[in-house]
Amino acid sequence: MQHLSEQELQRRHKLEELEKLGIEAYPSELFDVTFYAKEIHDNYHPELNNFQEVALAGRLMSQRVMGKASFAELMDTSGRIQLYVNRDEICPSEDKELYNTVFKKLLDLGDFIGVKGRVFKTQVGETSIHVTELKLLAKALRPLPVVKEKVDEATGEKVTYDAFTDPEQRYRQRYVDLAVNPQVRDTFIKRTQLVQSMRNFLNDKGYLEVETPILQPLYGGAAARPFTTHHNTLDMTLYLRIANELYLKRLIVGGFDGVYEFSKDFRNEGMSRFHNPEFTQMELYVAYKDYAWMMDLVEEMVERVALALHGQTEVQVGENRINFQRPWQRYTMFEAIEKYTGVAIGEMDEAALRETAEKLNVHLNPSMGKAKIIDEIFGEHVEPKLIQPTFITDYPVEMSPLAKKHRDRPGMVERFEAICNGKEICNAFSELNDPIDQRKRFEDQLELGKRGDTEAMVLDEDFLRALEYGMPPTAGLGIGIDRLSMIMTNSHSIQDVLFFPQMKPEAVQKEKPEKE
Repeated sequence: MQHLSEQELQRRHKLEELEKLGIEAYPSELFDVTFYAKEIHDNYHPELNNFQEVALAGRLMSQRVMGKASFAELMDTSGRIQLYVNRDEICPSEDKELYNTVFKKLLDLGDFIGVKGRVFKTQVGETSIHVTELKLLAKALRPLPVVKEKVDEATGEKVTYDAFTDPEQRYRQRYVDLAVNPQVRDTFIKRTQLVQSMRNFLNDKGYLEVETPILQPLYGGAAARPFTTHHNTLDMTLYLRIANELYLKRLIVGGFDGVYEFSKDFRNEGMSRFHNPEFTQMELYVAYKDYAWMMDLVEEMVERVALALHGQTEVQVGENRINFQRPWQRYTMFEAIEKYTGVAIGEMDEAALRETAEKLNVHLNPSMGKAKIIDEIFGEHVEPKLIQPTFITDYPVEMSPLAKKHRDRPGMVERFEAICNGKEICNAFSELNDPIDQRKRFEDQLELGKRGDTEAMVLDEDFLRALEYGMPPTAGLGIGIDRLSMIMTNSHSIQDVLFFPQMKPEAVQKEKPEKE
């Protein structure tokens, strides 16, 4: 049985009273909004006598009843605006008591209302709506945690009380978070602008936006553990995609010169403020290009995003001022490790790497091969120190089963990652298009899997068949939209840029049994 608080019981009682008065708490007919609060605040001028017929809708966020006149505050998607409500204007002469009953007693903060009227300025200069018609659009049966503000008389600054700030509650109840913390909406508006900016950039280049399968018979394109599911009709195991790389490269084989996709990917691994099991990635593949060309494109695109969101290339992220202006710093992976640890690892075998990792206090497990050890050293001692956008290039071949071997450096591949604010934001290759080499790399991954590496790739025969038909030289890129959004919105956690992040099951309080 649902447990209701005293306030919730009171609101349900008010709902019953409204129904007795013949007032629909959830009417079906539309309410035609003609203006928004911000539009009125930005453009109303008393001398122009504009906005004399307006209709707005939103939540009732405050209410001050003073006899037959009342002031209230309405919040719509753009912001807040004050309402002035006079009983004699919104109620027929024979229904004065209706005003007292409904507006004073039966409406609650959080209710959705629609108002019509004209705009004016109060004696204290507050832009307001002189309401001539008011309609209840939806009754709120739970009270919002209304944030209270008070001006500190000593400093003149606003002090906030009872703010809805508990992270777990904010992430679980994003609908409440958005309703009472308007700045949260700005984060998600910027995220949408970020995606749109990237999409416009890629479309202007002539690349085609496509869709690839989320349910896949084989998972591939990254080193990660998949989520598994079962298709009943086909009686087969399917996997939620961990990346869309192998499907996009099939399209390059098919004859497209440039394809990209904003995709939801899923990886069955740890959760942290940088990781969510469901995340968004943009992957791009362009024929006849290489990883050096792709570095230039990434610089140009991310700089464009910063300008679109902030009007400048510098972005404040926590205590750091990050500048996305081109060109960015570039190091090879081994150069970066030597720079930040003082150790040259380029010629080390697996045993020497294990010994070095131990000296550097990097935790390893027996299943890790040479590539994983290097990756752990880099992740522990280099990545967190790269605050300004930096390209790390030229990785060991063991770390990159899908990248082309380096044209000048034996044992390396043509790969780069962009690191910013201490975390990877993108990964790119000159794509491996030699089907014989690719098969050998997949077979090496199978051996790592036998050693216990749960993130090792599987062998995809259909993808190898596609390569055997011929794939042109291709540059490929994956950008983590969530991480880039964190940086561009100065957000501390990935949960702050996801409307509905994955959470542990909510604890359910069991009702105590009644005493006999």
